[in-house]
Amino acid sequence: MQKNILIEEKFLKDFNFAEGELLLFNKPYKWTSFDVVGKIRNSLKPLKLKVGHAGTLDPLATGLLILCTGKLTKQIDTFQVEEKEYVGTMTLGATTPSFDLETAISQTFDIANISSEDILNARKDFLGEIVQYPPAHSAVKINGERLYVKARLGEEVELRPRYVTVSEFEITNINLPEIEFKVVCSKGTYIRSLVSDFGKKLDNGAYLSKLTRTRSGNFLLSNAFEVQDFVAYLKATKEAVKSPEH
Repeated sequence: MQKNILIEEKFLKDFNFAEGELLLFNKPYKWTSFDVVGKIRNSLKPLKLKVGHAGTLDPLATGLLILCTGKLTKQIDTFQVEEKEYVGTMTLGATTPSFDLETAISQTFDIANISSEDILNARKDFLGEIVQYPPAHSAVKINGERLYVKARLGEEVELRPRYVTVSEFEITNINLPEIEFKVVCSKGTYIRSLVSDFGKKLDNGAYLSKLTRTRSGNFLLSNAFEVQDFVAYLKATKEAVKSPEH
């Protein structure tokens, strides 16, 4: 993604947040998707607007997050069902309860006998329609409560399988224990679960160590705003309105 793009180049149009705007953001590392929504909503005050996001990203993931404002929030489901593209890194030879770095390593495995050919062959089983279980540490709701809340309390939950479609799963680099990959998939696909299942396929273990969403439908990360740049623009616009030049 191109960095340090001048704000002026990104704001060549007048926004109408009440009528509805679709905004693309690069979600920062360790921010929740709701953190981004809250930051933008607060920056739009004193306007009292609905702001929502289409497609949650885990806190440890970065990349494209679609936000809708005003009347356009009614169309969030339309954007949410679009195909997604991710690039990421998995670490082979270990597992964590959350399937990523949110929790500590719980088990380790010997990877000495795993070859590049084994890895390339294993990925073939994850193409097309597959069945996966959401991670226990996820935002999926069971009986009205988020799974990650139950997981953090140490409660056991019955995870329900879901069918998802992986149209592309490319191994882009192998430097064990790290494996870099690109995935194109349907709505609702958990990349953490895909990585965990990939480790099991190799009779080993794996967890997700890095993830970036690069595309959602036809919307690209390369066209996204940095959150702080957008907030700074809104602040500067408000100040300009309060103190017009004479």
